[in-house]
Amino acid sequence: MATGFDEAARAANDAVLSDRSRAVLEFERHWSERSGGKSEAIREAFGVSPARYYQLLSAVLASPQALRHDPLLVRRLLEARARRRGDRDARRDPRR
Repeated sequence: MATGFDEAARAANDAVLSDRSRAVLEFERHWSERSGGKSEAIREAFGVSPARYYQLLSAVLASPQALRHDPLLVRRLLEARARRRGDRDARRDPRR
């Protein structure tokens, strides 16, 4: 039978952001300070293609742990993504 302590420990573990997720957020936080191409920097920092990185970033941004870890950054990135999506949709359908 699970005790209150076990449930609290499980909740605490769920609340922890992985090292990789933290690294993704750090990369995004400091990206504007870097020079050069972002695609190459992604490959160097994470060893994955930019497409895979953006999948990882999307998963990180969807996690409540990321929002608790750095709410301002996560909200800024989500708003930027929503703007880009809106711009893309407007180009596809000029009636919008």
